[in-house]
Parts: sequence; structure tokens; C-alpha cells
Amino acid sequence: MSALVRRLAALALLLSSAPVLGQGIVISPAPESVAVSVYRAPDRSSDEAMNLDWLQGYALITEKRTVEIPAGRAIVRFEGVAAGLFPESAIVTGLPSGVREKNLDADLLSPRSLYARMFGRPVILRRKVASTGKVREERAVIRSGPDGAAIVQTAAGFEVANCGGLEDEILYPQGPADLSARPTLSIETASPKAQKATISLSYLAWGFDWQSNYVVRMNPDGRTADVSAWVTLASSDSTSFADAETAVIAGEVNREDSTPGERPAGGELELTCSLSPLAPPAPPALPPPPVMAMAAPIMEMADIVVTAQRAGPMNAPVTVQQEGLGDLKLYRVPVPVTVAANAQKQVAMAQRNSVKMEALYRAEIWEGDVGEVRQLLRTRNRKEDGLGLPLPGGPVAVFEPYGDTMVLSGEGSLADRAVGEDVEIRLSEATQVSVSSEEIASDDRSQTIRLTVRNVRPVSVKFEARIAASSAARIAAVSPQKLTRKDGRYLWTTDLRPNAMTTLTYRMVKSD
Repeated sequence: MSALVRRLAALALLLSSAPVLGQGIVISPAPESVAVSVYRAPDRSSDEAMNLDWLQGYALITEKRTVEIPAGRAIVRFEGVAAGLFPESAIVTGLPSGVREKNLDADLLSPRSLYARMFGRPVILRRKVASTGKVREERAVIRSGPDGAAIVQTAAGFEVANCGGLEDEILYPQGPADLSARPTLSIETASPKAQKATISLSYLAWGFDWQSNYVVRMNPDGRTADVSAWVTLASSDSTSFADAETAVIAGEVNREDSTPGERPAGGELELTCSLSPLAPPAPPALPPPPVMAMAAPIMEMADIVVTAQRAGPMNAPVTVQQEGLGDLKLYRVPVPVTVAANAQKQVAMAQRNSVKMEALYRAEIWEGDVGEVRQLLRTRNRKEDGLGLPLPGGPVAVFEPYGDTMVLSGEGSLADRAVGEDVEIRLSEATQVSVSSEEIASDDRSQTIRLTVRNVRPVSVKFEARIAASSAARIAAVSPQKLTRKDGRYLWTTDLRPNAMTTLTYRMVKSD
């Protein structure tokens, strides 16, 4: 059946390049300009990396198109829209008499969909006798769906194509007008006279996402770092948007997604030959009306495309520009960007040098139970500390100097942080700084606990313990070290010399 499949594929390509004919149908093949604003996946926390295999964010896409509207009622077909378009979100302005109806034509042109949509319609069956090489053509009607054997009805009755020593090809005199090679939004309108109209089309589309990525390069002094911030945006949609005005939106938007539709049927046609006796098949159910299709997961994500320079005398770096948007933050890319299908792109967001950075180890203590010890980097999001800009959450990679080169020392994440807030980057679990706990005394009203901290690193480190207790108890230090309070927890901070240890003794007393 390979010849049949090849013929169908060639015909699909031919039909995709031909205009759809018909009175009252207007084709807009592509936008003249487009803007893409990408929103973060609503169910993904700000410090969680996006899932490239299943992007669950969305984009607001705004297109400008110019069309010739005929007098009377007409259907305008906007080709090349996003495949994950929410049709109920589409807003069309600029039409003389507004919009009567809108539909997402999700069933795309392919060998499989073409065969399926031609059920019950006449085609031409080109038949070649394998033994003699003779070729003849006859009219036939498709009487089966695209799964299994290709059953056709000819003047001789029902038969299976490409069987019994015959090599068959199916030729289509015409294709269904509602099949398009690209995702298409159709609207119905009416105009009192023929005229040219400049139309604005805006809609939400599923299958996009973005995140911030940070690179922290510690300086040799161990107290400052150079911080690079990047915006990474990704699309799993099958449509590319060339030279788009691009922005990403930080913050949480309260919206409910529509129920996901079925993925449009399409792809290759796989037909099998069966020589068993066949009864006339019952006609299959009519195909359902087009439904909104959620974009499928990325099957193969392209390499990251880094957009870091623009044309100009000095090749100045491209850096996104922050703008306010109510409680949200908008980061606009100042040059046109191609948001490619099934791809990622990175654009520089900010570069800050000599940012004050404190490295420390922290343990979480619940009454007497010790949790894991983690490495941390901490700073304040203030200009005097080297930052002073809104920081959208995202993954962080930390590098430290090692001789004449830089080595990766840890990876962590950063939650959304506004200007003036503390910034903490949690890295991996510590292996060379440990904490143990033991109970050294207790009675009916109190419990005395000793914490022992050991540092086996060859350098000094700063250590912090956050001690929490139930509301029915208070904590008092017994040893000379002092405890402070922050965010409802008791804090113990200490500096540990290389290969050293220290202890803290505290008592938990039940409240009256």
C-alpha cells in the first residue's frame, strides 16, 4: 500500500498549496504583524522548572490582518493561527458588521484526514495490473474509514483496493473545502458592500510557558557574586510566529481553562489488504464538528536559541524591559523575536555584578528533631546590595572559582521576590556539615536538648539553625550563645572553623 500512501501525501501537499474556492469565502493566509505575550503555567510554582514535555502555560496572541470583504454574507478563514487556540477567547475587531459565528477548524489536511472526509464521495481509482503493467482508470466511491482496508464501490460492486494482483492509487478530483493545511479560525460576517478591512484578531492559546533562569558566579572573595538572569520561553504549538513583539508575564492570573478537546486526527494513512468475503459496510458516523484542541506535548524540543544581541554599531546586548501591569509584571523584549514551533528561546533579562552574597549552611529543627542540612546563598533584593529589581522565580545554577576556571558547585531555585525582600537560594543537601541532637535532661514541664554541629570542610563556614516549637512551648537558651527570633522561629547562628565543632544547649518549657 506504499504507492497509495505516497500518492495521498503528494495530493495533500498539492491541495495545501491551492486556495480554497467558493463564493463568499475569504482566505487570510498569514498575519501582517503579530504580538505574543506568554503567561506562566498557573499550577506551577514560581521556583519550579517548567516541564518541557508538557507545557501548561498559555499565550495571548494579537494579529493584524488585511482582508477584502465581499458584499453580503461571507466566511473569513484566518489561517496560521495557533493550534492550541481557545476559540471562545477569540476577539475580532475591524469587521464592518461584526462577527456572527466563529469556529476553530481543528481537522487539518493530511493523507488520513483527506481519505476520512471523502467517505461516500466519488474519486478516481487508477489501477495497474501487476502481471501485465496495464493501467486503467475508473470512477469509485470510498466506502470505508481510514483504519484497515480501503473499501471502495465501483461499477462491479464492493471491493478492496490494492488487492488481488492490482496496484491501486486513489485520485481526488477535489478536496473538502473545510480541510486546511494549517490551523484555521473561521468566522461568519456580513457587509453591506465590498470593502477592504484591517482586522485585529486576539486570542488565548494553550501550550506555551516561560521561566527565569539565573546563573550565579561567585567571586574569589567569597562575599560577592555576578548574577545573570535570563528569560526562557517555550512553545509546543505547531505554529511559528515570525518577528513577533514578545513579552512574558509574571504573576498569577485567576482563570479557568476550558475542558481539553481531542487532538485533531491526521497524519499518515495506513491501509491493509484483506481478501476475505466482505459484506457492504455500514456507513460510519459523520465526523464530529471541529473542537478546540489542546496542544500536544512536545515530541522533540529544538535546541535553545539564545537571542542576546541586536544589530547595531556596538552590538548592544538585548535585555528585556520591565513594565508594570497591575499586580503583574510584564517583561518586554525590545526587538522582534521569532517564537518558533516546538522550540525554546532565551533572552537576557538582567546582569548585576558584585552582588553581596552570603554563603551559609542551615538546619531545620522541630523541637528536638533535626532535619536535613542544606547549603544556602542569601542576599537582599536592594540596590545597595547590588540588585534592586523584581526577580521572577526560576532555577539557579551556582558556579565557584577553581584555579583559573569556574566549576558548577550547586543547583537550586528562587521563588518570586519583590524589591526589598530577602532572597534565599536553596542548594543541595550538605555532606560535610552535620548536626546531631541529644536529650540531656527532662521533667514534666521541660526538656533540655544539646545540638552539636560539625564542620569537616578545610575552610570556615557560617551555620544557622532554625528551631521551631509548638504553640504550647517556649524555647530558652542555656549555653552562652544567644537565640534571636525571625518569622516565628528561633535562630542560632555561629561560625565554624575548619574541621571544628560547637554545641548549643537549649530548653523547651511548656507554657502555662
